Amino acid sequence: MIRDRGTIKWTSMMLPEHVKMLRDWKIEQTYENKREVDEQLLDEMNFQLHQAIHEDRAVTITYYKNHHHYQVNGKISKIKLLENRIAVKEDEEEYMELSLTNVVDVKLSEE
Repeated sequence: MIRDRGTIKWTSMMLPEHVKMLRDWKIEQTYENKREVDEQLLDEMNFQLHQAIHEDRAVTITYYKNHHHYQVNGKISKIKLLENRIAVKEDEEEYMELSLTNVVDVKLSEE
């Protein structure tokens, strides 16, 4: 009679390095690919940013950071062209700076 111990016999084969690699691999499976921004979309985003600044309108900006896409809502307070950054005022006192290279989409909010 064969006495199979199931997974017990394999636990001694797993080194801590292997367990860490498996955990990292599982996390990497949730990563998102950065959306491609073509020339036409870049012109449209530029137009939306200029319109939002001149009309003092709120925008929804989608940006890519740490392998995921995020959204921020607010008004644009500054565009720093030399630093290639944009400052967004979310609330009364909260500012957020984004790199223009990570911005994927800009939409004017309906207000």
